[in-house]
Amino acid sequence: MKNLCKLLLPVIALMMLNIHLFSEETKGGAGDTAGFSMFAGILVFLLIAIMFIIFFKLSSPKYIYTGEKVKGKLSFFSKISAVINRGVPVERESDIMIGHEYDGIKELNNTIPPWFNFIFYGTILLAIVYMIDYHVLGSGSVMLDEYLSEMKTANDKREELIRTGALINPDNVTLSTDAADLEKGKQIYTTNCTPCHGPDGGGTVGPNLTDQNWIHGGGIKNVFITVTNGVPAKGMIAWKTLLTPKQIQQVSSYVLSLQGTKPANGKPPEGEIWADTVKTSGKDSVKITDSSKVKTDTLKQKNNSSKIKKDSIK
Repeated sequence: MKNLCKLLLPVIALMMLNIHLFSEETKGGAGDTAGFSMFAGILVFLLIAIMFIIFFKLSSPKYIYTGEKVKGKLSFFSKISAVINRGVPVERESDIMIGHEYDGIKELNNTIPPWFNFIFYGTILLAIVYMIDYHVLGSGSVMLDEYLSEMKTANDKREELIRTGALINPDNVTLSTDAADLEKGKQIYTTNCTPCHGPDGGGTVGPNLTDQNWIHGGGIKNVFITVTNGVPAKGMIAWKTLLTPKQIQQVSSYVLSLQGTKPANGKPPEGEIWADTVKTSGKDSVKITDSSKVKTDTLKQKNNSSKIKKDSIK
């Protein structure tokens, strides 16, 4: 028993001294939280195991005859056991027999150990303190208060993410017409996009960004997706690894602001015509006309013009 305590106590003390550092290192992710919970579980298991060992050790002197106790003298643990267990020696068990016997097993009227009563009365005292603290004085936080506090923290964090643009994605991105956003978008474009699309958007290696033709679709959503994921087949990297969603929205909005600027040395149009109608009342909203419909309308116009030509020949 002594050797076991000498072995376990330093280990537990070391773990307790380093638990604060361990919690700082594992702070943040779900996986880290699981690791910390496992560490705490192991620590609790060790403490419970030591409590059981101490309990059985303290209970063992009860089954030693009084004569042997006197000869060997009571050890420290035996003295503690005598106080907290109030056990009756074997030779005096006849004094507490209640006369009930079955199959050679006699029933004894042992008193409840004082340590058990201490725990029982302690739970009553704890319940009273808890009721006064949480339900009378209101100084403690009940589960509802903790829930509301956590919800407020989560909402504040969500609003901060919305404000910084961390939650912007292709499904909720909008065209920004704010001057500050467009200026930041211009800076991003000048730093990263001019080698392929030119300083004025007219195109060099990459396509012309100032006309109505788009290879991968126009409008804020399609441009946002193209900038986010890139076009690896044509040498355009995925900018999501270097830019935040807010920055991608800003540079995409700036690119769309170049529509119709007609640079001097712009490249010929590439891709399909994309009609884009923008409303800026209240919130920005984008209405996208399908390119296939535009193409169909163009063919229809050609057919009508050929029909007019035939009619004029007639």
